[in-house]
Amino acid sequence: MSQCYSSGSCEVTALHPGLVQMCVCVIVCLCVLPCRQFETVIPTEDSVITEITMTLRDWGSMWKQLYMVNITHWDLFHRLWHVMNEILELRQQVLVGHLTHDRLSDIKQHITARLDWGNEQLGLDLVPRRDFGMVDPDEISITELYRLVGSHTFTLTRHRRREAPPQASMHHLFLQMKSMMSSNLGEELEVFYSIYDSREMRPISERFFVRLNKQGLPKSPEKTERQCTLFVDLGSSDLRKDVYVVAHIFRIGRMVAGEKKSVSNTQYKRPYGCAVISVADLLTADFKDDHLLKIYSCNAESEWYQIHDSIIRKVSSRYSHIGSNTGLNVSLQLLHGDMEQIRKDYMRLFTRNVSITKRLGFSDIIIPGEIRNDLYVTLERGEFEKGGKSVARNVEVTVYLLGGDGQLLKGLVCCGSGEPGVDEHRSFVLYHSNSPRWAEQIKLPIPLEMFHGTHLRFELRHCSTKEKGEKKLFGFSFVPLMQDDGRPLPDGTHELIVHKCEETADLQDPARYLKLPFSKASLQPGNNQTIKNSKESFWIQSSLCSTKLTQNGDMLDLLKWRVHPDRIIDCLSKLKDIDGTEIVKFLHDTLDTLFGILDESPQRYGLKVFDCLVHVINLLQDSKFQLFKPVMDNYIENHFAGALSYRDLIRVLKWYVDRIIDLFDLICLQASEYLFKYIVQSRRLYAAATGGQNEEEFRCSVHELFKSIHLFLSHESKGISPITHTQAVFLRSFPTVCCELLKIFSMREVANLARDTLSSLPALTHTDCPLQAVKLQCMAKTVESPLYVNPESRCVLLPVVLRLLHTHLQEQRELVLCANILTSMLTLNTPVTVSLKMCVFQGEFVACLLTLLRQLKDKEYQQLLSRFPTKEELTSFLLQLFTVFRILIRPDMFPKDWTVMRLVANNVIITTILYLSDTLRNNFLNEKFDFKVWESYFYLCIIFINQPCLQLEMFPPSKRKKVLEKYGDMRVMIGCEIFSMWQHLGDYKLNLIPTLIGPFMEVTLVPQLDLRNVLIPIFHDMMDCEQRRSGNFKQVEAKLIDKLDGLMSEGKGDETYRELFNNILLKKIERETWRESGVSHIATVTRLMERLLDYRDCMKIGEVDGKTMGCTVNLLNFYKTELNKEEMYIRYIHKLYELHLKAQNYTEASYTLLLYDELLEWTERPLREFLTYPMQSEWQRKECLHLTIIHNFDRGKCWENCIILCRELANQYEAYYDYRNLSKMRMMEASFYDKIMNQQRLEPEFFRVGFYGKKFPFFLRLIILAQYFTDIAVFYRLWLIQFKCYPISLQLIYNL
Repeated sequence: MSQCYSSGSCEVTALHPGLVQMCVCVIVCLCVLPCRQFETVIPTEDSVITEITMTLRDWGSMWKQLYMVNITHWDLFHRLWHVMNEILELRQQVLVGHLTHDRLSDIKQHITARLDWGNEQLGLDLVPRRDFGMVDPDEISITELYRLVGSHTFTLTRHRRREAPPQASMHHLFLQMKSMMSSNLGEELEVFYSIYDSREMRPISERFFVRLNKQGLPKSPEKTERQCTLFVDLGSSDLRKDVYVVAHIFRIGRMVAGEKKSVSNTQYKRPYGCAVISVADLLTADFKDDHLLKIYSCNAESEWYQIHDSIIRKVSSRYSHIGSNTGLNVSLQLLHGDMEQIRKDYMRLFTRNVSITKRLGFSDIIIPGEIRNDLYVTLERGEFEKGGKSVARNVEVTVYLLGGDGQLLKGLVCCGSGEPGVDEHRSFVLYHSNSPRWAEQIKLPIPLEMFHGTHLRFELRHCSTKEKGEKKLFGFSFVPLMQDDGRPLPDGTHELIVHKCEETADLQDPARYLKLPFSKASLQPGNNQTIKNSKESFWIQSSLCSTKLTQNGDMLDLLKWRVHPDRIIDCLSKLKDIDGTEIVKFLHDTLDTLFGILDESPQRYGLKVFDCLVHVINLLQDSKFQLFKPVMDNYIENHFAGALSYRDLIRVLKWYVDRIIDLFDLICLQASEYLFKYIVQSRRLYAAATGGQNEEEFRCSVHELFKSIHLFLSHESKGISPITHTQAVFLRSFPTVCCELLKIFSMREVANLARDTLSSLPALTHTDCPLQAVKLQCMAKTVESPLYVNPESRCVLLPVVLRLLHTHLQEQRELVLCANILTSMLTLNTPVTVSLKMCVFQGEFVACLLTLLRQLKDKEYQQLLSRFPTKEELTSFLLQLFTVFRILIRPDMFPKDWTVMRLVANNVIITTILYLSDTLRNNFLNEKFDFKVWESYFYLCIIFINQPCLQLEMFPPSKRKKVLEKYGDMRVMIGCEIFSMWQHLGDYKLNLIPTLIGPFMEVTLVPQLDLRNVLIPIFHDMMDCEQRRSGNFKQVEAKLIDKLDGLMSEGKGDETYRELFNNILLKKIERETWRESGVSHIATVTRLMERLLDYRDCMKIGEVDGKTMGCTVNLLNFYKTELNKEEMYIRYIHKLYELHLKAQNYTEASYTLLLYDELLEWTERPLREFLTYPMQSEWQRKECLHLTIIHNFDRGKCWENCIILCRELANQYEAYYDYRNLSKMRMMEASFYDKIMNQQRLEPEFFRVGFYGKKFPFFLRLIILAQYFTDIAVFYRLWLIQFKCYPISLQLIYNL
């Protein structure tokens, strides 16, 4: 039972650049979880709040360090400060608790994104989360933890590389009209925006309508919907260079700009200008951007209808720039995603009533539930006579929408979004044109119930420019919106008849003219009706976008099948030719029709209805209609009423499956998912209506159907064939079929069907067959389905799943899919046994292996190890397992910040090692001793302890505390196990002593006191074993000394270790017979440690001074006199030589290198490659050393020594008759005599410094070389700075 306590915790967060601390005291409710390896106390508050508190504590200290480091980190310092303040503000909002659920989720998502950013910037560990909260690795499987961490890393990597998010399929364009800049407006304006496709030369959106006052500003600034719009549902194909935002501008005023006021007071709508901008120019902007669009006027009004196209194609002869001070000021921004996401991400956009400008027609992806019944009419052009006038007419078209009763339908004529609908629409006027071309679009959102009997009337008027400014009616045209056969007006261009009419009163009764023909196409040959003037015509273009009306005659015939029962076969045959958009618009009605026909006569129409149903189902696989799958699911669940249909569907489906090999008909099995949904739902309806009658008959028919399916699946074909493709199609949908069958059959029954189906597949051996991957994909979906979650059905499926997995893993095929299946299986804690050969040490295989091992208990380990009947097999398994573990704990196994994953893996490995220790003791001791197994075991333990991720001393305090609370110090645990296993070896320790001395020394140097106390006594054990075998332990001593130098130069070990090593071993050998030699050995090693530590401390400073050189001299002398380690002596000679060179002490460097030179003889003894020297003879190396020493003596102006060495080399050259080199050497010797006589030299000064007392380091007993002209007082001050004390005695020695 968890216990809750109220505990005060202090949160300290410094957020001011001046590093002023801000302390907040928080009362936190805590909960103790005792049922773990270590008792854990955790807060019961929201996990996000807990994470914020812990993370900001860590950030606080690191943030201060950024301030102190250097100026290069100041940018991160300030950014982190802002982020920390932002997180604290969001934390306060969460704590207050006055947020909606959606808002709370958004804030948590934002907080975690900020925390992840900061952790990444500061190099902290990755935090695995689920639903914004940190996950406990003990509460989830390792495979699930791996997926969480992996997906989180991918998200961070994509953010770091600034990769674009997955390409959105829907796009929207936000437009805000701000103003029109012009120096001489003086008239009101109307601006119409639309999106235009220049490739297809047609608009692809409705128009957005903005009215501007005489100052060029929106007339209703308080109504944002009048100046802002969102062009919605643009497809990805619309975002290209040849798609433009087009603005057409009209002025409202006199017929001719600049006319005298006395001419006419009538207002006309007249063309003014046009502006365009490419949509592609907006793709790179992630924010709202202002644009000033240039406005162009048309040179000839007759070309106005295509001015935008002329501007786009740069036909400059047709347009001209209005002026440099004229332009449209608009804001534009592209938004990406579906409308639901846009409304969520840009909430402020929709709170101020932005108008929606729809796409003409349906979008690339049709949204279910969308209701539209919009008729778009474009006033194209007209051909009119002068009417007895000397000049051409100024034609204005007025559009009216009238109902079936002849009454005017008000408010249904829309000139564009942004303005409410009006009762009538007046076109713009082209001056003196009998063949005007308008290309002006209007929208008629007519309710469905008003559509029947509705017609459009176009009244044609001549606008006089005389003083009265009359608009005289001279004709009209009309068009009914519904045809006699019940179909709406077809899309396309219609040439309407212009009926003469001069009085408006003649049009008050529509019944009088509705009997007349309305279009030239409706005139039949020999028609006796008199048309006054057939030369005049008026063209319009119509386009219907409706989810309720269809213009397709075949679709209408199918839906009205009961009216023409004799044409049912013909209607069903034509369904496949109907456009998919029409079918999905009437999906509900189409499905009702098909099942109605099936119920009418199953035997006669069964095959045809089945084919049509399959066609409709497969239609939803198209990306354009895929969102209609939920609509079909809803239909099946709530509207489908075919209680008897299951019999005919099973019968016809079996008929097709039995003949599929001959027919190669893939289509029916592509629809198998929804066919089974219909079968299952039909059977459920029948069972509910009859109380479950004919249950056995149904069960038998399903089993017979599956027998046919099994027979088809068992058919084996070579390579890629239609049969193989058909099998793959069915397998992809089979897991969904099983889920449907669970609604009517028991778990075990469906599991048996699934097992038999998967087992019926052919055992393919060739790797190029696509069925291989599909089988595994089917298996993966089955493992993730409820069928596998249930323990009863899982027992049925598990053997066939494991068999298929085992085959693929052995053959190393489809390893990624195999890993996914194993991950899903192990997430459910399913016991699975697979060979270690499957490990590729990548991705989910590692997580799968760790999950398997974590699930194994003592009993399972015994069962696993008992499967190896011989010792050789068990040895091979253990060696392989230890190798796997060594690979798993490599630093490059997981990314650097995956500490959680590393700790979980280490916890599993240490548990496994503890289990396997008994196996080693029981099977590999006494006469069964196996050196390889024991060596591999100890090496694994040593590598485990030395992992960087387990060095808790390097962690921040909070992280160290967290790891210790959850896992303890795993190094100490494994160290105790090493000591225990070493003690069990007995006399077999001798086999491992030379090999493991170095690795054990490396482990004891880890700065963990308990670990050192446990493992240092092993060295006493090694000394004792070696003493009993050889009478001495020189081998142990030699190995320890050899390893110490390398390990301590790497930074391992400290003064505490030296003291601990000395004290523990001295205490251990007190009662040994070989105590004296042991004490001597321990003292030697301890003195070496002391000198190595002094040398390392000096080298850390990085400065070359007497102290560093003194340490090096002490070490090389120690190696020569006390240890007689010539190789180490020579190494430190060269280190001292390098130090002298760096300090420009060339004479001292030569004397140092002379120490190595004196060890060599003038012989031809071959020498191995060593340090920077190649493999060569002893004579050659000594010659090389002589030349180097001569060069440095020369640089140090010690030419007397140069002459001595030159003579020695000359003698050697003379003995070998090498007169060429002898000549060079004599000339070099002569040059040195010249330098002695001609060049000036200064005497160097040396100081002998005396120190008395044991606390002074060894390296202080030396003679210090001073720089030239160094005064003794200056030397005192330098010594005080270095050693914080004055030397006890100081003597200046000249010419030492």
